[in-house]
Amino acid sequence: MLIQQGFIENATQPQDIRIEDGKFTAIADHLTPKDHEEVIDATGKLILPPFVDPHVHLDSTMTAGDPEWNQSGTLFDGIRIWGERKKTLSHDDVKERALKALKIQASHGIQFVRSHVDVTDPNLTALKALLEVRDEVKDYVELQLVAFPQDGILSFPHGKELMEEAAKMGVDVIGAIPHFEFTREYSVESLHFAVDLAQKYGKLVDAHCDEIDDPASRGLETLATLAYETGLGDKVTASHTTAMGSYNNAYAYKLMRLLKLSHINMISNPLINTHLGGRFDTYPKRRGLTRVKELNEAGVNVAFGEDDIKDPWYPMGDGNMLDALHMGIHVTQMMGYDDILNSYQFVTTHGAKAMHVTDHYGIAEGKPANLVIMNNDNFYNALNERSEFLYSIHHGKIIERTDPKQVHLNLD
Repeated sequence: MLIQQGFIENATQPQDIRIEDGKFTAIADHLTPKDHEEVIDATGKLILPPFVDPHVHLDSTMTAGDPEWNQSGTLFDGIRIWGERKKTLSHDDVKERALKALKIQASHGIQFVRSHVDVTDPNLTALKALLEVRDEVKDYVELQLVAFPQDGILSFPHGKELMEEAAKMGVDVIGAIPHFEFTREYSVESLHFAVDLAQKYGKLVDAHCDEIDDPASRGLETLATLAYETGLGDKVTASHTTAMGSYNNAYAYKLMRLLKLSHINMISNPLINTHLGGRFDTYPKRRGLTRVKELNEAGVNVAFGEDDIKDPWYPMGDGNMLDALHMGIHVTQMMGYDDILNSYQFVTTHGAKAMHVTDHYGIAEGKPANLVIMNNDNFYNALNERSEFLYSIHHGKIIERTDPKQVHLNLD
């Protein structure tokens, strides 16, 4: 396959890309088509590495309103409602919804996904189903699964045992939820347990951390210290960290040094964080996001996730990372031209780094041939105009193709 004259990651000089045997074999200003080689004309179009959703919940996707809608819009009502829906989970139910969501994500150029899976279920129904899904979708998406203790590790009966069983069953990542544990002591102990478990089984770590407006919620300092002291470094991710938006600046300054030393990744989920955040405020009302701009400027790897697609926590969602990105740069006020032009990194390369897949991610000779082609010349225009994903190519195979939309105005 030969892709001709596209702009790779906002470059101003077009290039050709050759794909053979599922890998990038040549990238140059001009390449001559070979006999019988498939040619894609990408003249004037934007070529990016595939989109990444490093934080979603496929076990709960598309359950909004079942058994009730979250009218309060709080995290805690979402957990309560999911607790009721979880009682009716079946293997087929989880698989059907997850596969539907992944296909929607694939249609939006997403090829790498990390899904948290609730393992505070004695039967581990959702995990068993999603382990099957992970294998079934491998031809078009790389799916990582996180053992996620929705109701806590220490605060849920046999939580530790369920987490270890999930590790044995083959999850890719160990999770935690320190801010939802009963006590500060449980919070700290749960993070130590999660990191120890990850080291025991050779897993990554991704904790829902400080997803609350409470400035006293400080699980992040514990997680970052563990990442630093164990040497796990960028194998560790802290998701949400919305309490950081409420920390006083003196403490945040001290914390930033630790975050940089630890090489920890951070994932913000702008749609859900903005929706759930500040629910207990009158005015002034907090925006609900972590300090994305400041973390990014400090060199801490920050990625955006979508988190929820129509579930008890978030009533909307269409599996499109452009939605999360659009919200994120607005709420964090990262709206300079260069900010917008390069913001695609929050939903591509930064997410790939958080998922620890950079060894086989990116547009470079010798790497797997994964990319998307967008119907515009640079990302500023593509985001602003919500341009189509013309092609999504995974391991050299076209998995999605879209014809440009045509709008006909009759105004005379």
